[in-house]
Amino acid sequence: MAIDFTLTPEQRELSLAARDFARKVLTEVGPATRGLGTAEERWKATKPIYEQVVAAGWLRRILPVPVGGQCRGMVDLAVIAEEFVAVDANVSLTLFAVTLGLTPLMAAGSPEQLEQHLGPFLEPAGAPLAAFAFSEPGGSANFDAPAPAEGVRTTAVLDGDEWVINGAKKWVSSSGGWDGTGPDLLAVVCRTSSDAPPDGALSVILVPGPIEGLVLEESLELLGHRAHQTPTVSLRDVRVPKGNILGGPGAGRQIVAGSFVPTAALVGVFALAKMRAAFEFALEFAGTQRRGGAVPVIEHQAVGYALADAKGAMEAVRYLCWKACHALDTGSPAAAELALHAKIFGSETAVRVITDLMRVVGIESYGEGSPLAEILRDALVYPLFDGGNMGIRRRQLHAMLAAPGYDPSATWLGAGGPGDTAPGEGG
Repeated sequence: MAIDFTLTPEQRELSLAARDFARKVLTEVGPATRGLGTAEERWKATKPIYEQVVAAGWLRRILPVPVGGQCRGMVDLAVIAEEFVAVDANVSLTLFAVTLGLTPLMAAGSPEQLEQHLGPFLEPAGAPLAAFAFSEPGGSANFDAPAPAEGVRTTAVLDGDEWVINGAKKWVSSSGGWDGTGPDLLAVVCRTSSDAPPDGALSVILVPGPIEGLVLEESLELLGHRAHQTPTVSLRDVRVPKGNILGGPGAGRQIVAGSFVPTAALVGVFALAKMRAAFEFALEFAGTQRRGGAVPVIEHQAVGYALADAKGAMEAVRYLCWKACHALDTGSPAAAELALHAKIFGSETAVRVITDLMRVVGIESYGEGSPLAEILRDALVYPLFDGGNMGIRRRQLHAMLAAPGYDPSATWLGAGGPGDTAPGEGG
């Protein structure tokens, strides 16, 4: 038997470097944004910190080696994400949303498209943003359904040598850009045919910034992730060259489906990171606070049991996420199912565990200045975005389980099993 959950020396070094950087730089996010009045003000205040992230090479470190980055796989990505998100969810989501924004290009782009659009994201300078404009007002769970139930209503019409794009997008990270003119690169999911079946109706078109015709309608005020931009934007007669389409007209359904498989595992890691931050705070509290008693509260059996349960849940989520990431790296046929389990189990476990840890700390954890209150607000979105657990992710698992020939042992024996994947929503 050869089961090993040990990080390689290179991955351990990567983890420690990410931890050191996060504790030195990402701790600045709270002081820089707290007290600012609007979502846009808080978002813009993070730009200097994000610039430090890019300058230190972390954007290049999360982009894959085949396209010029330094990331050797999803396990590396998971290691960095845990350390970053444990300290700050806002700038971290801005950073990791770039990988999602670039995924359609990296997966389906021609060599010419890669050369034309990817360069700024490989340089350790500036504050480059990429966004995957998939979700729309009203929801996109039925993104590939035909009218009148279609989730994607944004259209692109060919006018000579240009695509003309019209529609609206919502819940797309960083899609308004730093100044309201969009990100450096926007990958837009749209309908290029009104009567084709789902496999031929949708396309993904690259729109470089600044985008003439993009209107920032609203920067949403969120319960958590208070310094991250998730706006509503309109695309009004946005024109781009005909050659900016990825994979040709009608390739959008497969591009979308493939893009949201790795993100499921990554959201599980985000949830793990928030659990870890909550656990470390509660453990320190329990070991140092007496709360009027004779001994630190950790000496009380109920507190000790609660901490032990939280630690066990955290370890279970970590190893499930690592297994899903490893399956993605090795091309396992079970990778999609494992990624979905990591997302669903990780996100829902995090909300439960953080709430339990708030009971350890007591009423003070409910205060506005409490780290646990902020951690919980951030974690509450993980069951909801990147494909809601109820509306999308469990539906995907249901389809896998119901598929003829499904092999339930594939996730541990490595055999293949059928099952389509569908996209996530938001983030």
